[in-house]
Amino acid sequence: MKMKDAHIVPLSKQAIALLRDIYPLTGSSRYVFASNQGKTGNEAHINRESIGAAIRRMGYQGQHTAHGFRTTASTMLHEQGFHSDMIERQLSHGERNRVKAAYNRAQHLPERIKMMQTWADYLDSLKAGTQILPFK
Repeated sequence: MKMKDAHIVPLSKQAIALLRDIYPLTGSSRYVFASNQGKTGNEAHINRESIGAAIRRMGYQGQHTAHGFRTTASTMLHEQGFHSDMIERQLSHGERNRVKAAYNRAQHLPERIKMMQTWADYLDSLKAGTQILPFK
């Protein structure tokens, strides 16, 4: 994390299946998204610009950004009624209210697990062409 704070990330069934699928390619590395540039022995992770470069190579320059995925997810999850605190925690955003931040350390894990599974199911429905709103 850029802030060096631990961040728990609940994974959907789809994300876990994907990680299992790519394990033969990534299992010997410290990172799932290891870099083959610079450091030796898979000790480095991909560069912060790697996702943006991939978006540009796919021809979406000027149409989308890496950070835009976070914006889209946040907007759609808010539109579907998921609690703002859960969404912000999932995005690893810090509490802006200093008093609340000093006392509230809630992770909202049960709700975030449900939210991430709902989000993954929604993305699968888009892929299958069966998307129905609302997705919650």
